[in-house]
Amino acid sequence: MHSFSEQCLDMARSMLGHNLDAIQPDGTILPAPGEEPRADEPGHVAFTLGEYYRATGESTLKGYDLIDLAARCITAQMFTEPPQENGLAYAALGLLCFGPSKERNPVWERLVDETRERIDKALLQRSDYDNHWQAFNVAKAVARFSLGLSKKDETSSLIERMVARINQTSTTGFFDDATTGIGGNFNLYGVMTFVFTRSALQLHANSGVRDRKLPTLRTYAEKYIKMMPDLVRQDGLGWAFGRAAGVYGQMHCVSLILQGLRDGWIADADKPKYYDLLRRLFVFFYQTYLDQEHGFLDLRDQERTAYAHHTTRMANFDAARYLCQWSRLAKAAGMPAGAGAAPGKPEAPKTVSRFVIFDKSSKKEQGLFLYKNAETGLHAQIPLVGTGANVTADSLPFPHSPGVFDWPNNVYAPILTPELTFGDQVVIPAFYGRNAVTGLGLRNSFFFRYEQPDLINLKEEIQKGLGTAKVQWTFTGPQISVEYAFTVKQQVTLDKFRYQIAIAAPHSRYRVAGMPALGQEGHRCTVQKDDFQGVWQETEVVTEDPQHRTNFGKIHYIQTLLRDHPLIMRPGQVYRFVVNFEPDVSQLDG
Repeated sequence: MHSFSEQCLDMARSMLGHNLDAIQPDGTILPAPGEEPRADEPGHVAFTLGEYYRATGESTLKGYDLIDLAARCITAQMFTEPPQENGLAYAALGLLCFGPSKERNPVWERLVDETRERIDKALLQRSDYDNHWQAFNVAKAVARFSLGLSKKDETSSLIERMVARINQTSTTGFFDDATTGIGGNFNLYGVMTFVFTRSALQLHANSGVRDRKLPTLRTYAEKYIKMMPDLVRQDGLGWAFGRAAGVYGQMHCVSLILQGLRDGWIADADKPKYYDLLRRLFVFFYQTYLDQEHGFLDLRDQERTAYAHHTTRMANFDAARYLCQWSRLAKAAGMPAGAGAAPGKPEAPKTVSRFVIFDKSSKKEQGLFLYKNAETGLHAQIPLVGTGANVTADSLPFPHSPGVFDWPNNVYAPILTPELTFGDQVVIPAFYGRNAVTGLGLRNSFFFRYEQPDLINLKEEIQKGLGTAKVQWTFTGPQISVEYAFTVKQQVTLDKFRYQIAIAAPHSRYRVAGMPALGQEGHRCTVQKDDFQGVWQETEVVTEDPQHRTNFGKIHYIQTLLRDHPLIMRPGQVYRFVVNFEPDVSQLDG
């Protein structure tokens, strides 16, 4: 028995068993209590049913006819108004999973002529995107040709168009998901885009196209694979910043590594390291998001939440689909039995800092600073990225380290980031930098610094002529220091200054052994210098506030440093704000 592969299939069966009854007779999906359905959910479900069929060859589960359910979901998706292009792509790949030949596809046989015509029409619709939706166009092209609905195969040209745009928006070949704002919305959707595109290519009826395009995909996907050893925390936490992190931050990373192993993109010498990464990512996913007693994915409750657009139902079906894919990928990659569950050969922890450059041009520099301390166990991700002009605390440039430095999910708050208000302009030292650099400082310290020649507001609009900012983070053993230096170019009145710290607790039930948490001493925060003369407000208790939840636990307290009366800022004067931390980091027993 191949334990990891079998374990994945068992979990997929359990998740599907708990969610198949949500598929309504008309193919729409009944939402979980307290949630609203998404218009693309039937497509997600169809793809999951198809991947389960591919992985097991079974057409029934718990008394349900999967062929019939898939046909219902595909029909529902095709007749959704207005059309949901992402749902169409998932539904098309789901149909393709049951067989590329329409004559031998059991789901196609169940579809009425009107639905078949609708599929033909929907897949022939051409569209174009600058963000991760371009992956859905690739999937539609794969299905269009493979199902024989078009004699012209556009898969190759669409992939080439996608990577051409990557090169236009990133000097180092990372996926920019921005369509508005300053650009450079480098987030988890970059990983998702390559995982989804690779899954679509695997279903292409012409294996020659797949073989020709794999080197192109490898050029870019490899960049994310090489980030993983420094990105994944010791307890198995994966991608932790930006929108849609949380459970998808685990699932996309596991998928990418398994695809890399299957396709031979990871050198033999590095495989033990990646087996260990997989084990940790998987265990974190399994213990943090799975209801062990009932066997389904638990996304949000009184203590934690998830990306607002991700429904519990969609996440359960997506997780079941990924588990089916992991089962097949583990076998195809020749993973040693037990590599996913038993300890691999973990490397001894080392103190490491690294700045991954996402884009470096004359206009802006963006990237991700990764830091891990072998002694304290602190592992932080500081993103310097755009947000597509939809700013939340998830993407602000502070040490993202759930359990130690937390933030409220899906909402904006100036967490560990000074916020300056000038009239109707609210600026923060985020989104982009110039002269971003990292290196070794005095006393074996690590530093990460950048500057902003022009301040930028929350809508990601550069404020020409207002002022500049310089930022430096310094990590020295257990101590963390950050200095912000602001200057203005002409006399201006600052109306308000605000800086917040969130204090959270890990989930009382969904947790893994070794997960870092704040001890009794907390952050041990001291303000070393504050030229804005802010005053600490009374600590706000937000335990009962549903807005203050993270992907991993509940925020209980918000501490706010505030100046709420005007300050006349003069040109030529540097206004400094320096904060020191020495967090009391402890490890949970699990």
